[in-house]
Amino acid sequence: MSTIEPNFPRAGFRRRLGSYIYDALIALAVFMIVGYIGIGIMIYLDHLGLISIVRNSFEIDWQKTPTFYNALFHTWNIFWVSYFFIYFWSKKGQTIGMRAWRLKVQNLDGSLISAKTAVIRLLFTLLGLGNLLVIVDRKNKLALQDRISNSEVVVFSLEANKANLE
Repeated sequence: MSTIEPNFPRAGFRRRLGSYIYDALIALAVFMIVGYIGIGIMIYLDHLGLISIVRNSFEIDWQKTPTFYNALFHTWNIFWVSYFFIYFWSKKGQTIGMRAWRLKVQNLDGSLISAKTAVIRLLFTLLGLGNLLVIVDRKNKLALQDRISNSEVVVFSLEANKANLE
């Protein structure tokens, strides 16, 4: 479903906040899972002698490990959390939290946003603070990331939400 009717009402702050809380918990879970995978990869590479990290049994001593590996590990985690949002916004129009709150991100014409637009949205979301603009802009209900990426977050009806899940 690449095109949906663009005439659904735009989402207000409370719905966005509810969705944000759900998605923050899922993003935390993604962060933890890929973190464990990343640590496993680093320990395996250390075991092979390809990199050199400081460990205490299974744990990595981040204070003594070179800063480059610490930065690489955090970049790995942030990449996968970002990928989670970019993938769901550009391929489905909804993250898991957005589905629960019947929200969808779309272009102003109702079509799915591109991966490039999703990256722009993610950068200007400012960890959710961009949504505070919706409180001030009650008429248009556009957040900072909506304005900059020329997209919108709409509220689906129950029927449209069920149809979008199929």
